[in-house]
Amino acid sequence: MLHPEIMKVSSGVSSYAGRPTWAEIDLDALAANFQAVRRQVGSGVKVAAVVKANAYGHGAVRCAERLAAEGADWFSVALPEEGIALRQAKITEPILCLGGFWEGQAEACLQYKLVPVIYRIDMAEAYHLAAQAAGVVADVHIKIDTGMGRLGVRSDNVDEFAARLRSFKNIRVDGVMTHFAAADAPDQDCFTNEQVARFQEALNHIRARGHNPTYEDMANSPAIYAHPKARANMVRPGGVLYGLWRDVLQPQSNLPEFSLVMRLRSCITLLKWVHRGETLGYGCTFEAARETLVATLPIGYHDGYMRALSNRGRAIVRGRYAPVVGRVSMDLTLVDVTDVPDVALGDPVTLMGTDGELSISVEDVAKTAGTLSYEVTCGISERVPRRYLPEAQ
Repeated sequence: MLHPEIMKVSSGVSSYAGRPTWAEIDLDALAANFQAVRRQVGSGVKVAAVVKANAYGHGAVRCAERLAAEGADWFSVALPEEGIALRQAKITEPILCLGGFWEGQAEACLQYKLVPVIYRIDMAEAYHLAAQAAGVVADVHIKIDTGMGRLGVRSDNVDEFAARLRSFKNIRVDGVMTHFAAADAPDQDCFTNEQVARFQEALNHIRARGHNPTYEDMANSPAIYAHPKARANMVRPGGVLYGLWRDVLQPQSNLPEFSLVMRLRSCITLLKWVHRGETLGYGCTFEAARETLVATLPIGYHDGYMRALSNRGRAIVRGRYAPVVGRVSMDLTLVDVTDVPDVALGDPVTLMGTDGELSISVEDVAKTAGTLSYEVTCGISERVPRRYLPEAQ
């Protein structure tokens, strides 16, 4: 018999048939985090909520729906495909495609009213020609490479780029943006300030060439809090919306306590005693030092519970921390529950998030695995169903 807690689902179905592994997405926590950002930047600054990468693994459509209801002004995605999915889900707010578009996608951007970021002349020309064929003047944002070194027009080439754009009459520069390389690092504040200065100089060149952008867009999550001058008139919060901040924001005494939005859970599907000296899992990397009660969980690295957590991760079972033992495999993970009183088959297990008075933060998981919190939630695979809270009425 499954534990009653896993019988509850948000879709209105009275029971859950399938593997008892899921991720709970707290939409109220998402809303609270968004409002914390809104209070920080003030009503005069637009908020372009970042929902790329399936909203950092949380589910782009459901998160965008709630963020729209909370007053998000824009949404930011990486790819036109992500923007199209939002449009098909009836999201009507402006959508910025941070990575621009690929060959053959200009028409789709126009059809779905997406605003691409441009950083190459041939991209600008392709969008101009598509807009011309459609009989419209289409908005674009220019990306300036002020020091990140990835996408963008180099800041020392902006004047020429802006001049050449003047010949494309069917596109309008409605925004200018950049991305910070180290806004989360206090020891790199001078570099971030240099990026801001380069951006302002580039913006001056763009305006001098006759463009009149509405939006000046620089600040990501860490810059919103550590570099107020970088907020300009639009910001792009990402990780903080999902409660990912301890390994992203600069340490400050006045930071809000963002709420974790995702909780990763599974259930015990097998309990067995193993004797002292016996080994567990691939490679025999764990040897029992005592009579050990081992719980098998139906979750593994294909689900995004990383192999790097082998013999290092931990779970919450019946109000106790329980260590991961042996190697995390593709579909299964083992946990030592010897010290968990009354543990039983079907008990729910929390691998990430808060459970009663105990908590395993995403940042804790990331630190143990040697990575960033963003990678942890982005890595929770599609075969892990998302359950959205509060439950649908």
